[in-house]
Amino acid sequence: MRLLIWGAGAIGGTIGAHLARAGHDVTLVDQAADHVDAINRKGLTITGPVEGFHVRVPAFTPDTISGAWNTVFLSVKAHHTEGALFALLPHLTGGGAVISAQNGLNELVIGRMVGPERTIGCFVNFGADYMEPGVIHRGNRAAVVIGELDGQATPRIQALHQLLQEFDDRAILTSNIWGYLWGKMAYGAMLYATAVTNDSIADALAAPATRDVYIDLAAEVLAVAAARGVTPEPFDGFDPRAFVPGSDRATANASLDRLVTFNRGSAKSHSGIWRDLAVRKRRTEVDAHLVPIVELGREAGIPTPLTAALVDIIHEIEAGQTPLQSTNLDRLTALIH
Repeated sequence: MRLLIWGAGAIGGTIGAHLARAGHDVTLVDQAADHVDAINRKGLTITGPVEGFHVRVPAFTPDTISGAWNTVFLSVKAHHTEGALFALLPHLTGGGAVISAQNGLNELVIGRMVGPERTIGCFVNFGADYMEPGVIHRGNRAAVVIGELDGQATPRIQALHQLLQEFDDRAILTSNIWGYLWGKMAYGAMLYATAVTNDSIADALAAPATRDVYIDLAAEVLAVAAARGVTPEPFDGFDPRAFVPGSDRATANASLDRLVTFNRGSAKSHSGIWRDLAVRKRRTEVDAHLVPIVELGREAGIPTPLTAALVDIIHEIEAGQTPLQSTNLDRLTALIH
């Protein structure tokens, strides 16, 4: 297939490199000129425990790319989605589609801008990090899911499923992509909470003193999902059904135990959110991920005090007003005790 990957960082670069190695006609686009230059000069290198390899693939910045594609993977940070769409639309054919290989509910933004019939939902949970220009570290294998927004089993979604199976042979074709996306939103809220500390994901989720914070954060998100008629789907040890309002704590704690085990087996010890705050010193995706949960909850009459407070803490860390420390979670604990 002839593919355009818009955003060649951790997620897009990993997927693009594998599909190029499989023989597909892949073109990469990325805002970082030094990353694009390194890929064109030396190729793209994937490192990590899953496998390591090197591939030659053409790369461009948004202002140098030309041509049009029928299939575009969008893999930019969630808060860059709208800007990236304005830039890529001239390169999308009339009958083409955009696949959102991102974190968040970006399909809502894409559907609004290009039309829901030209938007394809994609859920990815594998761990990857941009290390330096031309080098991406893939930390583990994890869920990869694709589906039409309306759940239909169209010929194009079946072809894209086969394509993603060349990246990961366990890739799933679903009729409930929104269930996976909202499930990831609940897990993502937990990851944001782990990221306000310096603990690893596994250590943070394992800490008995703050387990109620993670459980209640997930419950807030899933309450909003339920108000929208969404049935969440489980993945990689995370079972959202264990966190829906009314579930018992023993079931939720058992699910957290499975998440701890899953994350201890990954070479990616900390979330990309933590890397944004602690390593790259840049804005996170919190305004595109968690703020919509608060807003949608308000519209549905669902209170989300923990989510709103977590957004405030993230903003303070981004502004340099609050350090990364485990006591940040005390502010959330105070809201539930």
